[in-house]
Amino acid sequence: MTQTIAPRVRILVLLFLAVTGALLAGAAPASAHAALTGSDPRQGAVVDKAPAQVSLTFSEPVAVSDDALRVLDPKGERVDKGDPADASGTTYTVRLLGGLPDGTYTVTYQVVSADSHPVAGAFTFSVGAPSETSVEATAQASDDGLVGSLYGIGRYLSYAGFVIMVGGAAFVLACWRRGSGVRAVQRLVVSGWLTLTAATLALLLLRGSYTSSGKVADVFDLTLLSEVLQTKTGAALVSRLLLLAAAALFIAVLFGAAQYQRNDEEKRDLSFGLAIGGTVVAAGLAASWAMSEHASQGLQPGIAMPVDVVHLLAVAAWLGGLTALLVALYRAPADTAVDAAAVRRFSRLAFSSVVALVVTGIYQSWRQLGSWSAFTDTRYGQLLLAKIGLVVVMVGIAYASRRWTARLAEPGASVALREGPKETVAAVPAAKGGAAAGKGGAGATGTEKGDTDTDTDTDTEAEREKAADDTGPAEVRSEESGAGAEAGVDSARAVQLARQRAAVATARQKRLRDSDPNRFGLRRSVLAEAGIAVVLLAVTTVLTQTEPGRTEQEAASAASSSSATSSPSSAQGTGALTLNMPFDTGGEDGKGVVTVDLDPARVGGNDMHVYVERTDGKAFDVPELKVAFTLDAKDVGPLPVVPDHLATGHWSASGVQIPVAGDWTVEVTVRTSDIDQVTVSKNAQIG
Repeated sequence: MTQTIAPRVRILVLLFLAVTGALLAGAAPASAHAALTGSDPRQGAVVDKAPAQVSLTFSEPVAVSDDALRVLDPKGERVDKGDPADASGTTYTVRLLGGLPDGTYTVTYQVVSADSHPVAGAFTFSVGAPSETSVEATAQASDDGLVGSLYGIGRYLSYAGFVIMVGGAAFVLACWRRGSGVRAVQRLVVSGWLTLTAATLALLLLRGSYTSSGKVADVFDLTLLSEVLQTKTGAALVSRLLLLAAAALFIAVLFGAAQYQRNDEEKRDLSFGLAIGGTVVAAGLAASWAMSEHASQGLQPGIAMPVDVVHLLAVAAWLGGLTALLVALYRAPADTAVDAAAVRRFSRLAFSSVVALVVTGIYQSWRQLGSWSAFTDTRYGQLLLAKIGLVVVMVGIAYASRRWTARLAEPGASVALREGPKETVAAVPAAKGGAAAGKGGAGATGTEKGDTDTDTDTDTEAEREKAADDTGPAEVRSEESGAGAEAGVDSARAVQLARQRAAVATARQKRLRDSDPNRFGLRRSVLAEAGIAVVLLAVTTVLTQTEPGRTEQEAASAASSSSATSSPSSAQGTGALTLNMPFDTGGEDGKGVVTVDLDPARVGGNDMHVYVERTDGKAFDVPELKVAFTLDAKDVGPLPVVPDHLATGHWSASGVQIPVAGDWTVEVTVRTSDIDQVTVSKNAQIG
């Protein structure tokens, strides 16, 4: 058996490389997260007179609430009026008040992309001439605060609950049918159901605040909840709750049937019915994610959603089944211990799940990345590489687990470990049989108790047997009035002795089972797999909330094209003016050099490129970067500019307006962590 694993793994690796190369080489355009691709007035533009409206164009249709688009004057007062209007499916407009004075205005937006994720941003434009403004040209997204953190935790718990519930039930049905009577496994699956149900309810309540204000006080706002129920995500969450009601019935039947004796034909029919019903419910639950997130938008949604369902089911079968196996190895009673045959069946199920994950993962990678460079140049690609690495490590540990399983099944292994322990029933004398329950009359070799999982160390087996020998048969005094009472006492003692002997036998069997080195090795390797699975699930959750690499690169390409259209020389980033400014925020990885290229560095519109590099010359990203231009001699500025992120360590902004010539101070604010920030500056003659 172990010799066949390596060829299978090699085949999977070759298949992954071949298909991925073919797909990524022929990538077609798509989108998932929405991105701002244009505006009127443009970012940083200086117009002669105040416009009647402001329009924003996104890469895909978005959900726009009544308060999604705002325009603020230099004092921070709102100058927009009315609700945003949909102009062309991807372009949205908001009207402005009449008679606006000259100055710099800030536009902020917060919308929800079609794949359910909030998107926020801000930019400035000026009327007449730029001016000082009290408004920061940045927008904090609603998912950045406490509500966003709670929503992220809820997403993780919902995935974890789904994996444990579905995978645990699949392990019992497909690999270890006797496990349906094990309390520890029952508690595991039920805890998965409870976690998924609670997380779904929490997400439903948090959703309104998560996509709008981000305030904790709005979590229980019934108006927001009503609006959420009318969205695609709200419908998916409600559908998930309804399917969880069906899942509760499935779990009750799965574990309730273990209490009844059935013949082989009835067991087969029950297992078949549970398998069909469980698959339908599990696929429906997986579809509640597929219909409202990345798979539902962009390229080939009709194919992407079924593929996403298969991917989620494969993850659940592998990781959830692994969790159930871990519980069975550590917590199952000695008389129902998981045997090598069950582990081998799970090994085959896990291998099939890995094959499904490879095939569906290749398609999803092509769809969300689109190019090889997106693996390293985008956050989505970097997270995906981490996920692939974790999967490879898990497969390696799984290979070691299969070796331990093979050793358990070898002829030299313990019969109890190789074939599984057999249940025995303790002989319990009746109350009227007290006289017969004498010396040796109450012996027992096992117990029907299915939840015994602790070693009995307070009394040794020898002490218990001595106590049994000291308990002799009761004298029969038929002539005395207390004969019945004496018989009852002896019967109770016999029952107690039988239970003690059964507990000792169970503890001895458990010690024998756990002392086997092959079983110990299997438990350790499965525990290591489960630990990596927890990290893998966390990375997957973050991945589902991250802007796909394809979308990020398309936005960068659009920005570069816009710069090239207005000034061909700026596409090469040469710049007529180049400023190098070393910085040190004082934190970890806080040292570097920021370079500002301004082309053509004269009055009017300019193209600006900003590069951030470490001291060794390697480009790197920072959480926040802002630029401001100030002309102290004429009391102009600071004129804020928030460039768009193009690639690792590279930001760009087009149409940067320099109103007059002079000796300008160029300030760059660099933030390398939540608390580490510094502003550096240089003077330059512009115009």
